[in-house]
Amino acid sequence: MIAGRLGYNSANDRYGLLVSDLWEHDGFHCGEVLEVMVDDKWQETRMEMGIDCQWYLVGTPYYGNLEYVRARI
Repeated sequence: MIAGRLGYNSANDRYGLLVSDLWEHDGFHCGEVLEVMVDDKWQETRMEMGIDCQWYLVGTPYYGNLEYVRARI
């Protein structure tokens, strides 16, 4: 698995996975599966966009600003 942090990619208006400030995955699409750190445990989730055009991670407390969320694929 590749671990890093989420970052907003303004080139494609999506959140992607950054590893050492380089794009490992330049933008997740709705429904794409990844794992994020929640309460010091990895939790499987998927990226989605709400009707208010805010990105969120299903089943997690992360909604809206996802910058710096620890993630892996």
